[in-house]
Parts: sequence; C-alpha cells; structure tokens
Amino acid sequence: MSEPQPTSATQEGVLTVMVALAANVGVALAKLVAALLSRSSAMLAEAFHSLADSGNEVLLLVAQRRSERPADEEHPLGHGREAYFWALMASLAVFFSGALLSVRQGIAALLHPSTKGTSFAVAYVVLAISLVLETLSLRRVYQQLREEAAELRREFSEHFSLSSDPIARAIFAEDAAAVIGNVVAAIGLGLHQLTGSAIPDGIAAIVIGLVLGYVALQLGMRNGDFLIGRRASAAIYKSVETAIASQPGVGAVTELVVTFLGPRRLWVIARIDVDETLRGADIKALVRKTQEVLTAQSRFIARIDLVLTT
Repeated sequence: MSEPQPTSATQEGVLTVMVALAANVGVALAKLVAALLSRSSAMLAEAFHSLADSGNEVLLLVAQRRSERPADEEHPLGHGREAYFWALMASLAVFFSGALLSVRQGIAALLHPSTKGTSFAVAYVVLAISLVLETLSLRRVYQQLREEAAELRREFSEHFSLSSDPIARAIFAEDAAAVIGNVVAAIGLGLHQLTGSAIPDGIAAIVIGLVLGYVALQLGMRNGDFLIGRRASAAIYKSVETAIASQPGVGAVTELVVTFLGPRRLWVIARIDVDETLRGADIKALVRKTQEVLTAQSRFIARIDLVLTT
C-alpha cells in the first residue's frame, strides 16, 4: 500500500519535468527552422507539438511547486489537489495549442498543396535528433513509473492508470505522443519527397494533431477525475478497511472513504461501530492505535478522521 518517499518522489518528478522541458525547447526551435526550409506541414505540426509541450512542462512545474504548499486557514486540507488543476490546464493547452494548430496546418496543406520543398535532409536530421531526445526523456519517466509500480506490486499499465501523480503521467503521455509524432512526420516527409505531392505531408500533420488531441482528452479526464475527488484503488481501500476492522474493540466499519488530497496524499474517513463497553480512555486508546496502524501501513496517509459509534 505504501508508495515511494514523498521527498524523493517530488525531486524525481521535478527532474523528470526539467529533462522533458530542456528536450522540448531545443527540438521545437530546430523543428521550426527545418519546417521553414523543407516547407513541410508535418514538420510545422511537430514544431507546434514541441512548443506546446514546452509550455505544458512549465505548467507542470507550477503544479509541482504549488501543490507542495502547506495547509492554511483558507485551505485546511492543504493545496495538494492544485497539482491536478494545473495538470488539467496543461492538458487543455496540448489540445488547443498543439492539436488544433496541427490539424489546421494539415487541412491547409490538403486544400492548397505545394510541390515545393528544399532541404529535406535538414528535416530528417532534426527528426532523428528529436526522436533520440524524446526517447531518452520517455525512457526516464518510464523508469520512474516502473520503479513505483514494482514497489506497489503493480503492472506498469495498472500503475499508469491508478497513479495519483499527474506530473509523471503527463510527461509519459506527451513523450510517447512525441515519439509517435516524429515517426509520422518522417513518413509524411518521405512520401512528400518520393511522390512530389504535399498530400501525404498534410495527412501526417492531421494524424499528429489527432494523436495530440487524444492524449490531451485522456489526460484532461483523468486530472478532472482526481480534482473532483477520486477514490483510492480497491486494493488500498481493502487494506485500510482490514486494518481498521482488525483493531480490538472495533465491531464493524460501517462507512469508509479513502480519497486523495493530492499526489501520494491519502485522506481516510471512517465511521466505526465499537464495543459498547468501551469508555473514555479506552476509546481514546482505540483511536490512537488505529491511527498509528494506518500511518505505519502507509506513509502517504496525510489525514485520518474517525467517527466512533456504540
């Protein structure tokens, strides 16, 4: 049930975002130059993609920092869920700035095809370098998620779906889309060069936009789900319920909510029927013991609210 240490996970997340940001800024500029030289719609779509991703990484860094702020009078439960808000903004930025611009560029290329093209070699070199950088960034975030999945005894796909960390999920999805985009752009560019027609190039730009749109919608729905208040996984829920029910003096757990206050921060709310013979000090001891057991079971339980009834 426990996850990696919050401090190490946070540092790892920041470094992951910084690596992705550095890669995207560099390749975005290179792709813009290559797009101008090759006059490729697919290359321009990829430039839009990398520029959008660069902006998204900035928003993800904001999400990381603001979600770490402690609780205050106006926010008694802390600022953890702010990570999902900014990650949601980042996913929308992908859709509107990257996906729509790419699709628009592809449609324009189909409506007004051009046979002009120079410096195809430059475009291929830029795509190759971009593919290497994006693959390295994807590998890094994949290793981070895989290590977390192994510690939680989950399959990678299961952990990617259940993880409460919106930062790593966004970087992995964006890098995966970037790798696919580079391959699609190279195919479109190659067909453009071989056939002399810009139609394959325009189709490639539309495909890139559709991939970005799909990723953006998936990330947006997942972040919105956590922002509303997604419950913890069934395994975590069952583990918490079993831990509470096993305490001496607990008759039954009549109501239990285990949700996320933020990345790797669980909130446990439970209504418990206790032995009616328990009084005063015994009830206090039961509450204290239950809290100790839960926090020992998971270092990521940030808050526990128990309501006892007899």
